[in-house]
Amino acid sequence: MTKDKLTPPPLKNDCFALPPGVHWTPVDEAQALLRDRLGVAVGQETVLVADAMGRVLAAPVLAQRSNPPTPNSAVDGYALNGAAFGEGVHYVPLQQGRSAAGSAFQGKVPQGHALRILTGASMPAGTDTVVLQEDVTLGDGEIAFQGPLKPGANARKAGEDFNAGDEILPAGHRVRAQDMALLAASGARDIEAYRTLRVAVLSTGDELIEAGDSAAPDQIYDANRPMLLSMARRLGYEVVDIGRIADDRDTLRAALNNAAASADVILSSGGASAGDEDHMSALLQDAGVMALWRMAIKPGRPLALGLWEGTPVFGLPGNPVAACVCALIFALPAMSILAGEGWQVPKGVMLPALFTKRKKAGRREYLRARRVDEGVEVFASEGSGRISGLSWADGLVELPDEAMEITPGTPVRYFSYRDFGL
Repeated sequence: MTKDKLTPPPLKNDCFALPPGVHWTPVDEAQALLRDRLGVAVGQETVLVADAMGRVLAAPVLAQRSNPPTPNSAVDGYALNGAAFGEGVHYVPLQQGRSAAGSAFQGKVPQGHALRILTGASMPAGTDTVVLQEDVTLGDGEIAFQGPLKPGANARKAGEDFNAGDEILPAGHRVRAQDMALLAASGARDIEAYRTLRVAVLSTGDELIEAGDSAAPDQIYDANRPMLLSMARRLGYEVVDIGRIADDRDTLRAALNNAAASADVILSSGGASAGDEDHMSALLQDAGVMALWRMAIKPGRPLALGLWEGTPVFGLPGNPVAACVCALIFALPAMSILAGEGWQVPKGVMLPALFTKRKKAGRREYLRARRVDEGVEVFASEGSGRISGLSWADGLVELPDEAMEITPGTPVRYFSYRDFGL
């Protein structure tokens, strides 16, 4: 019997080459799928304003009182009716007493008189203007100053910042330190917030061991799990560490069941491709909840997206750089939706390139990058196993799906890690 001769394919030597006849999902298409299909995955609770920092608002916050609640002085000086004082020098008798912050003058200032007033104090009845104390000569029971005065000068109107009942913060807003001042000034006692998103993180692979343990020559330390756990913590989420899972389908199935029962979203790394030991994508396929996994992106081509027991799963690549990039580009904006913030992606800035590169068409590329005074430089190697490049960089350069010839000075889009909230 004659054996047919095997014919090998042409050598491309490019692990990111896109085979013909297969739909490789563009980044924009994958992001649109996530944006359109995901929704809020957490419940709501009432939170005291003192504990509101970092929480995502589930309902708009309405001001309980106006700010300022009454007209008040913006300076130290003398309150009077500004329209009564035109051109020339004015000698104005002083009303006895004063108005101070927290101790307002209770009477009415007669027409043609002035009252001593301090910064933040309520404007007394009969006044609408404050003349600066530096513009006044103080005598015995009177003051002198040059006119004309501009009516309303140096005085704040009641509610000029916001009025009672105004919406001061929208639903979906994550409360920042500067927002705490606004909440307090509005008289709010509590807010309606989404419960904190719970993020389960696990790594898969027989080759993985815990950092600090003794490693055999064919073992590597688990770098992805500490990175992903730290990302989730930095973004204000509650983390659930599922641990390292061996390359065994039943063990991974049990780990996913545990993660789905204890979290709102699952981040996994490794096992997302189509190899013999890529059990994550196989389990999602078997369960009929696999959305897509061939991404036109570099680094990070294999990416499993699906549901497990109703919980969204992001099966990230095993290489740390690819896992980081796919987490930033896909998982983080998706988690923003799940947490109640809505779709959050950075816009980046255009900067002149300080490098040379010939980019092929067909996939979006992300280069580890660092901003310098003249523009942006990139890490010397594009290898997705070069973890040192993640720390060397302070962000990413994004290159579009189309072919591109980059020389020094070519404008490129740059995202800092801070743009992603990290």
